[in-house]
Amino acid sequence: MIHKLICVLMVVLGQVAWSKNQERTVLNGRVVSGVSNLEGIYVINAQTEAMTTTNGSGDFSIAAKAGDELVFSSIQFKENRILLTPENFTDINFTVRLGMIVHQLQEVVIKNYSGINAVSLGIIPSGQKSYTEAERKLHTATALNPTASAGLMAGGSISADPLLNFFSGRTAMLKKEVAVEKKELCMKLLENMFSLDHFVNRLKIPLEYVKGFEYYAVDNDKFTVILNSKNKTSTEFLLGELAVKYKEIIASENK
Repeated sequence: MIHKLICVLMVVLGQVAWSKNQERTVLNGRVVSGVSNLEGIYVINAQTEAMTTTNGSGDFSIAAKAGDELVFSSIQFKENRILLTPENFTDINFTVRLGMIVHQLQEVVIKNYSGINAVSLGIIPSGQKSYTEAERKLHTATALNPTASAGLMAGGSISADPLLNFFSGRTAMLKKEVAVEKKELCMKLLENMFSLDHFVNRLKIPLEYVKGFEYYAVDNDKFTVILNSKNKTSTEFLLGELAVKYKEIIASENK
């Protein structure tokens, strides 16, 4: 069993060395939609957390390689995720279509079904930790399985999967995805808590800088703690302080 495991590890390490030699190259593409002005749409590489924005025509350039996932995000467009393939790097007309977010209020009837949830219905056990999609992938990749048969491995009672995931780089990649997902969840919570009008007219953030300010805010650990507490008064107070600092950064860059 030890010999088999050593062979597997040698294969995995060889694949890691090969994958590291695959340097990321600049991918050029264009975002298309039903509007003419496509400037300021954020393009994020979920694997490296590298970020860029589109110009007025929707053009963008970002370092990536096949297998990377690009996240396209903007206030006025629905989020879109693209898993890159080798063909995308040879396509001179690589385009990504984004759909507009339409805020249309229909008649809403609210009924209060208090006490009814997944726990009360017996779908999940009481007290069980709730995982997001990225957290669930990371947990699955790193969890030690005490029921697995590992032959002559240390203790003979753990799965080799976490070790293989560590050496292959999958664990590090999944940790980055969790970090990106947490930022995206904070962004959505912030946008649900405060309207675009609040950023522009109350905090005096220029419209084209609003999305950048949101990323600036959720990068602040103190702010994300208060934001996740859902205390709107405290969140608004700290958001005002961050807005002052952010406008100073804008002013210094525009000198």
